Amino acid sequence: MPTTKFEDLLEAGCHFGHLKRKWNPAMAPYIFMESNGIHIIDLHKTAVKIDEAAAALKQIAKSGRKILFVATKKQAKEVVAEAAQAISMPYVTERWPGGMLTNFPTIRKAIKKMSTIDKMATDGTFDNLSKREKLQITRQRAKLEKNLGSIADLVRMPSALFVVDVLKEQIAVREAKRLGIPVFGIVDTNSNPGEIDFVIPANDDATKSIDIILKAMVAAVQEGLQELKIEKVEAENAEEPQTHDKRVRGAKKVRIHKEDEVALNAKVADKFLKNTEE
Repeated sequence: MPTTKFEDLLEAGCHFGHLKRKWNPAMAPYIFMESNGIHIIDLHKTAVKIDEAAAALKQIAKSGRKILFVATKKQAKEVVAEAAQAISMPYVTERWPGGMLTNFPTIRKAIKKMSTIDKMATDGTFDNLSKREKLQITRQRAKLEKNLGSIADLVRMPSALFVVDVLKEQIAVREAKRLGIPVFGIVDTNSNPGEIDFVIPANDDATKSIDIILKAMVAAVQEGLQELKIEKVEAENAEEPQTHDKRVRGAKKVRIHKEDEVALNAKVADKFLKNTEE
């Protein structure tokens, strides 16, 4: 897994924090200096934290579990959606549906409702509805798709959350913490890192900054998924010889049984012939 370079982070503007008057004192360990009233983030620490988070996400992906990406701010929506789609992970880039994690069964019901509407469109049920009813159902389907379409494949609770701007997505962070789900987050100088399990101190307002961090996460997850795939193939290949041996042993047993049967029949025939001769 490649390590993150200081120069790349610097070029992407990951070091720019918020104005000094907006800072959160808990971010002091990650601040390098102040320049023109703006806090500058220590990118050496950022690089280390990115690598730590990437290694942890790789292990989660390798175990076959899901990671939910969350970013509803304008600068992050597109890059987060592209990153999550590249590794087939669920994501939320529209409004966070309150209770999505703490009331997950209700969210699953709403997702199933989309499937029901799709089925109505294909089985001819729509043909029996009025124009007004069709319009209402179509609008409902579009609304559900906008808010929940990106998590349609999330059949069980995610094993981790990756959040861009933990201050803006504080509801998602609280829900995850309540359920014991680890949170990975890009944390700017105005946020509290105490609620985040894997803190990545960086500029969470610049698209380039978000993008370079996401690329490191995506590369790690892809590596984990690839290793999972290799392990599955090796396990399948290891099972095949055992199955073949079982078949061979079974065939030998059948052959032995048949030989015994032939020998037994021969003995019975000999006994019958001797009794006849007598």
